[in-house]
Amino acid sequence: MVAVTLDEIEATTRAALLRHGAAEWVADCVAGAVRKAESVGNKICGLYYLESYCTQLSTGRVKGDVEPVVTRPRPGVVEVDAKFGFAQAAFARGLPEAVKAARENGVASLAVGHAHTCTSLGYFTEQIAREGLIGLGLTNASPIVAPPGGKTRVIGTNPIAFSVPDGKGGIAMQFDQSTTTVALGKITMAKAAGESIPEGWAVDAEGRPTTDPEAALGGSLVSMGGYKGWGFGLMAELLAAGMTGGVVSRDVKPLKAPEGPPHDLGQYYMLMDPEASGAFFDRLAAVEAGVAMDEGARMPGQGKRPMDPVELEEAVWAQTRALAGQSVG
Repeated sequence: MVAVTLDEIEATTRAALLRHGAAEWVADCVAGAVRKAESVGNKICGLYYLESYCTQLSTGRVKGDVEPVVTRPRPGVVEVDAKFGFAQAAFARGLPEAVKAARENGVASLAVGHAHTCTSLGYFTEQIAREGLIGLGLTNASPIVAPPGGKTRVIGTNPIAFSVPDGKGGIAMQFDQSTTTVALGKITMAKAAGESIPEGWAVDAEGRPTTDPEAALGGSLVSMGGYKGWGFGLMAELLAAGMTGGVVSRDVKPLKAPEGPPHDLGQYYMLMDPEASGAFFDRLAAVEAGVAMDEGARMPGQGKRPMDPVELEEAVWAQTRALAGQSVG
């Protein structure tokens, strides 16, 4: 393992993206997201994706120099056409207008369409909360989940993220979770490490529970809570695709494949002004007090502190530096 500062991670990631064709402002947006993911130990959404970003920039599967188009067709509706570029950059362009719309109307939606994978959805809802608004986000992904009792993959892990401001410029609570028992990346990482997975994460191609990650990748992940999680996954599917013009999960090609059509994914966000009711922060305080009654209990996301420096596997850091064109000898 090697200790690497967040500044080094961000700067090297930025250099790698620039080297493979990203515009400077786009590289800034993506590198900032990678930095955030690594700072909280979210390895799947951090440097783990950098090689894919760089390869797909080179092949044109993701457009690194496009300017997203932001429109506001209705007072409470903001739409962003990502032009098959990075979701991080498209969100950055759309957020100011969406915040303005939410403050004017009490609630607003931000629909990002025709985008590359956003990786960590909570990265975006946190930004909404830091603007003093409640943020709810949903997206879809390549098909890996069959309906309960079925075998055919219909939807992706389809995460949902929710971030709440504390009224003081910080975050009162936040969760970012797939609607499956576990995220797909944990299966692929287990396969790469030659490790088994816990029973209950996935089923094989015949619908039988499995602890073999390879069999899981050939089968289906399991929705959290069975039919309950399946319902949330479908909700995310319909909003992420239907409200943004993005593709449904069944039409999403493998996200990390070096070549192929653009991801064309959608991310759908709701921004809500907590001041609209006049009671939100009072009720938030009451809920927080109830949670705090039991020692060790906490609101989701509370207590997380960014790590700096971050402990990285030497091979991961060597690959990062190589992508940036830096000597790793």
